[in-house]
Amino acid sequence: MKKLITFSRDVVLFGILLISFNIKSYAQKTVSRIDSLLNSKYKKDAPGAVFLAAQNGEIIYEKSFGLSNLELAIPMNTNNVFEIGSMTKQFTAISILILSEKGKLSLSDNINKYIPDFPLGDQISIHHLLTHTSGLKDFTRLKELNEMAKNELEPLEVIALFKNDSLEFNPGELYKYSNSGYFLLGYIIEQVSGLTYEEFVKQNIFIPLAMNATRYNSAREIIPNRAYGYQLKDDYVNKTYISYSIPYSTGALISSAKDMLNWQNALLKNKLLDAQTTRKAFTNYTLNNGQKIDYGYGWHIKNTEGTLSFEHGGSIFGFKSMGVYLPEKDIYVIGLTNCDCNSPTQITREIAQIISEIL
Repeated sequence: MKKLITFSRDVVLFGILLISFNIKSYAQKTVSRIDSLLNSKYKKDAPGAVFLAAQNGEIIYEKSFGLSNLELAIPMNTNNVFEIGSMTKQFTAISILILSEKGKLSLSDNINKYIPDFPLGDQISIHHLLTHTSGLKDFTRLKELNEMAKNELEPLEVIALFKNDSLEFNPGELYKYSNSGYFLLGYIIEQVSGLTYEEFVKQNIFIPLAMNATRYNSAREIIPNRAYGYQLKDDYVNKTYISYSIPYSTGALISSAKDMLNWQNALLKNKLLDAQTTRKAFTNYTLNNGQKIDYGYGWHIKNTEGTLSFEHGGSIFGFKSMGVYLPEKDIYVIGLTNCDCNSPTQITREIAQIISEIL
């Protein structure tokens, strides 16, 4: 009987070791598969990228590819800081929710409460701005903006470019992505808080969460670990310069991959907002007719082949970014690149799916 028990224990132990070996082997194959994808897309002698993946809030993959500076041939590293473009909208939306939770504003407020001379402002609510259902035309498509983009402008100077335009549709009738709405949200944050947008996100998000690599961008200040941005014409060129007063609350923030994971974890743990308010950011809202728009407040909400994801990308001269979160398996993947010629959007989704397959 004793020999039989010993044998059984040996079998169990061998089985555990075999399972452990198979899991480790599968994990290594997964890393190799992700490496292969990224090495084929981001070459050693070209602008590169940083990719980070986490599960249950813990990093399971983190690597850098290519160069952070072509002229000096400096390799990318995982602490590099990138312009994140429209991923800035996440921070703008959460800032509005912070003010809402404090009772400083209501999401149903019409915008003429904060911008009294805005035509049709009595028809457009903060909720419409957050969900891209306001009907406002996207000011970044205006031809006259090209001449002004290098100048430092006050928010009201930019708002003046589009405030008198007719609406493309009645508020709430359609969903159409518009930077104008999120620009107005930045100005509303300033009006309600008495702080600049830059100072508000610093004091209410970046400092409390110890997001030390994240800030409102500056072309003049020295920023540690800044990756240089590039565009591809006939060959690589330095990115087109614009004043960051133009992207403002729609796209003027910079961050690192680790800081973006910190941001994601903070939202999941309700460090900035209570759970009920946080859920508002990840609710799939509807039009006036009840049709879902697949957008929350600052996040796209997708359901692909039964897999729910919260995601958003960003694009600004010289940079592209993409973050994907799969809530059912608590997987987060962030990709940051320093050339707007090599989007991380699809490959970030692929990496999230690859990791999902092994969990």
